[in-house]
Amino acid sequence: MNKNDTSIGVCLANLIEYAKNIIGLDNYDSIYAHNQLISLFNLNSFSLPENPIPEFQQGIMDKIIDYSVKNGLIGSNEKLTFETKLLGLVTPSPSSVVRNFDSLAASRGTKAATNYLNSIGWASNYLRKKDIDKNIVWKSAQPGGSIIISINLAKPEKDNKQVAAQSKATPSGHPKCPICLENLGLSGKRDTLRLVPLFLNDEAWFLQYSPYVYFEEHCIAVSEEHRPMRVDRNTFQRLLEFVEMFPHYFMGSNADLPIVGGSILSHEHYQGGGKVLPMFERKAKRYFTNEKHPGVSIAILDWYNSVIKLTSLNKKELIEQANEILLSWREYSDDSANILSKTTEQHNTITIIATSEGNNGFCLYLILRNNRTDETHPFGIFHPTEDMHNIKKEGIGLIEAMGLFILPGRLKSECDMITEILTGVKPLNFAEISAEDHPLCKHLGMLMQLANDHGLALSKEAADTVINSYISNMCIQILECTAVYKNTEEGNNAFDMFLLSMGLSRK
Repeated sequence: MNKNDTSIGVCLANLIEYAKNIIGLDNYDSIYAHNQLISLFNLNSFSLPENPIPEFQQGIMDKIIDYSVKNGLIGSNEKLTFETKLLGLVTPSPSSVVRNFDSLAASRGTKAATNYLNSIGWASNYLRKKDIDKNIVWKSAQPGGSIIISINLAKPEKDNKQVAAQSKATPSGHPKCPICLENLGLSGKRDTLRLVPLFLNDEAWFLQYSPYVYFEEHCIAVSEEHRPMRVDRNTFQRLLEFVEMFPHYFMGSNADLPIVGGSILSHEHYQGGGKVLPMFERKAKRYFTNEKHPGVSIAILDWYNSVIKLTSLNKKELIEQANEILLSWREYSDDSANILSKTTEQHNTITIIATSEGNNGFCLYLILRNNRTDETHPFGIFHPTEDMHNIKKEGIGLIEAMGLFILPGRLKSECDMITEILTGVKPLNFAEISAEDHPLCKHLGMLMQLANDHGLALSKEAADTVINSYISNMCIQILECTAVYKNTEEGNNAFDMFLLSMGLSRK
């Protein structure tokens, strides 16, 4: 490598200047980063940065990475990890980020503080805009409430068996799981991760942003202690404390059981962010009262799954009412609705979402869940049936339950193949597609229905429209599968009976 190569020197100088101007690297840390980069690239010195500074990704980072590959500094399969390492050197230190966050929260409020932390994620490529922009997203207006569909090209697909196995595995290695505090600064993976400590219910937690960015300002609150997910009275307390600190965000807890829980059950954490999810737009369809807690409004939400909405100005009273519902639901069975709270293990639990509503107080949304399986429903009685797994086979966590579907990236190429068939570019060969190793084998039923309903001579635009419509309708059916009480007369009556069994009264 030529120690006097000016092109790489200019690029690295540009990177330092970008970090100072955009990421917030201070003067002392910029000198430190400068010398670290000189050593890493085996240079004598830098050149001066360009004026103006080039565009970040293509004008700076891509040139540095291309140079590194061409000069044997890294292999061609190490581009992403090396970029992350470089950006970790020029991102403000974890401790300085915490100080800046706390200072902003004290002087300008917590919204300014979270804007700062979120901006560092984008500027440092911890939140990778060029990858996230590749995701395919659309909103589908539906009579029962709009939903949002996202084909996420960055997220690996997991099935419920994998999630259950991971939740029972004995932690080993360092870190114990992907969201442990010990991931901070993990070389080539989490060099640019920055987080801030929180106290929730007098326990040590921390706040960071999700690199998958499923929705606006998607953040995660994580317990510093590596312990399994648990839903109990403390969950309500922590969630409400969080939204009291950050009233511009919602915060929710996935259920604590496989099938109905999230993808990481081994470490207690919550997910939240901007109040942009479809469920928040829905109104109540029935109201109840409780003489013990007159200050709490109790409603059944007009939504696809089974949601109880609690609202109150009194946080303590709200927690008590929510906890009574949780304890009752854990023990409640109803053969007529195929609900058994327990067999050899617990089945009833809830997904919880908290919001701050300003002068209207606080809200808790309790989504009733049950993870029981039987011979007819081996993947879950209240889980998408197997004929829906071509679209979504993973557990339906709180984000999907609120109307934002995170679908696997494989659907992009599979839908492109279906489009070619519906437009006549490729022939419809059922024998070929029926082979188990064919990528469209899982979509055979979908293909047959679309071909029968729309023919095989569509324009590309029309084909894309009917495919998106099919996926949207399937997502609605998936949501309806998760409802422990179906939106029928019998289901509504059974839902009411559960609340009445607790001593509540129908308004």
